[in-house]
Amino acid sequence: MAINDTSTPITRGALARRSGCHIETVRYYEKIGLLPAPMRSDGGHRLYRAIDQRRLRFILRGRELGFSIAELRSLMSMADSDNYTCGEIHGITTDHLRGIRAKINDLKRLERTLSGIAEDCKGGDVPDCPVIDALWAG
Repeated sequence: MAINDTSTPITRGALARRSGCHIETVRYYEKIGLLPAPMRSDGGHRLYRAIDQRRLRFILRGRELGFSIAELRSLMSMADSDNYTCGEIHGITTDHLRGIRAKINDLKRLERTLSGIAEDCKGGDVPDCPVIDALWAG
């Protein structure tokens, strides 16, 4: 990441708008340390630079891809230090992908189960319901 950021600083609200997230999201990522504490104006207003926006977009994109906060913290720590190999990043990514695939398999199994239960239900006006029976059977 470029250190010599000469862009005009922007407010938290502007950063959120430009990044497509809520102000509370920016505040949260600052609170947990994924975004560094911003510089302050003479009046005490938080001011963000282009590098902060770039970092926030990295975080938001990582979250869209399902990376956990811990995984993002690790990836960002590596990127910040410039002390990483593509192989290390690949390892984190493939571990994450394995987790995603396991979740997909769990969701497919859940879909089959719910589909079968819903198919057994006729949706009539009687209190006898196969969905309730299946839930009680656990």
